[in-house]
Amino acid sequence: MATSVLLSTSFSPTYYPSLSSSSSSSSSSSSISFTKPKLNLQCSSNFLCWNSKPLLSLSRRFITHSSIKEKDSTFIGEDSAAFDLKEQKISSWIYFTAILGVVLFILNVAWINNDTGFSKAFVDAVSSLSDSHEVVMLILILIFAVFHSGMASLRDAGEKLIGERAFRVIFAGISLPLAVTTVVYFINHRYDGLQLWQLQSTPGIHQFLWLSNFISFFFLYPSTFNLLEVAAVDKPKVHLWETGIIRITRHPQLVGQVIWCLAHTVWIGNSVAVAASIGLISHHLFGAWNGDRRLAIRHGEGFEIVKRRTSIIPFAAILDGRQRLPEDFYKEFIRLPYLAITAVTLGAYFAHPLMQAASFNLHW
Repeated sequence: MATSVLLSTSFSPTYYPSLSSSSSSSSSSSSISFTKPKLNLQCSSNFLCWNSKPLLSLSRRFITHSSIKEKDSTFIGEDSAAFDLKEQKISSWIYFTAILGVVLFILNVAWINNDTGFSKAFVDAVSSLSDSHEVVMLILILIFAVFHSGMASLRDAGEKLIGERAFRVIFAGISLPLAVTTVVYFINHRYDGLQLWQLQSTPGIHQFLWLSNFISFFFLYPSTFNLLEVAAVDKPKVHLWETGIIRITRHPQLVGQVIWCLAHTVWIGNSVAVAASIGLISHHLFGAWNGDRRLAIRHGEGFEIVKRRTSIIPFAAILDGRQRLPEDFYKEFIRLPYLAITAVTLGAYFAHPLMQAASFNLHW
């Protein structure tokens, strides 16, 4: 989750120092409907079968029926990026805004600000281990990965002990400062390594890599599907998504991080970028394995069915016929969360000079 905030180093045309850088039974139906699951124990299919009645709340687990032309067109996962304005509470979003403001204030005072926070001392301590920016970069990513993935692995036990919301607060309270430190260090030292190649003057390379970076964020941010849970306004859940980007790849954050790393490494072309990419991709590869393991524990046979219908490699399940796209597949992306991703990504790109100046002023 948090490592994907490395949007602050996208591409700009200028070189250093500024890098702003089916149908169920009837083939006539192509719409998606939502139903509350009720298990039919007499079903003899290899997949679970369900009898249904209308679902009143999208926050509960549901089945989606889509225009997949196969014997069993019933999904047991959740409809990713579903967002219904009628079901939103103004009070929830007021709480979210207030929580976000408080978190950013505490983060700045207790961690980022060099006069009051601990991040400068933390970076200095890590930097004392090696004079190599590449090594320091890898150590920072490793520290983040250990705490982030380690706490994710302890989520079930932690939530049983202190509750879902309390565990989310502790998880974010540790992961977010470490992620910010890693991002700022990368921004400040991305051109301090050994230059391995220089392709920035190649015609069309900026446009191609900018587009690649832009696309990567549609994979990197599945957390926008449940922002209220991220802030613990709603009780956090371990979701089993099955539509939208999940049809393309079961691990969109891994794919997005690989695209982001390749694009930035090609653009920057030095040893620090290579080291950062190796660290980030390695962490996300472990995260994909660990994520599957945790989903299998939490959702059991339901996850095994979703796993058979999806793939880690983008489009692999579609190409080999395990995932058949409905005719209205594109509608799963015409939703507010994806619009939010587009706006935030473009906004971050144009705000690059501000973000870079803020990072440089920290002198980490």
